[in-house]
Amino acid sequence: MRKIPLFIALMAVLMLTGCESQADKVSYNLSQQADNFNVVRQLTVINCIEGDVLFQMTGKMSITADIADNQLEVIVEDQDGRYKKHFIGLSDNVTYVLEDLGENDVSNYKYTLNYNPKMWIPVEVQTID
Repeated sequence: MRKIPLFIALMAVLMLTGCESQADKVSYNLSQQADNFNVVRQLTVINCIEGDVLFQMTGKMSITADIADNQLEVIVEDQDGRYKKHFIGLSDNVTYVLEDLGENDVSNYKYTLNYNPKMWIPVEVQTID
């Protein structure tokens, strides 16, 4: 008689073990696909004070938010099989949006980086005699 309640308790524990929502599984799988350069993403960095887009980067990339250093670490692979790492500094007034654009027929080794020309500070050179 003691074996039946123990068996039921053991089965209940086993049934609850490994209960993970479908959303958690999908999130994990999407992250793995993106980190393996299988998903086209678009990264947009925004100046929140002015509401301007600082730049956008589109391609197959792996992105990690480094909270300790307030930066994004973006890794891309070029056509020679070499990896390049880009750092994007974040602050109270700079944020980003990352969109998964889906699995398009795009090369793993090509990405684009577009800067907003209004964000470059003009420099005037003066000649001193």
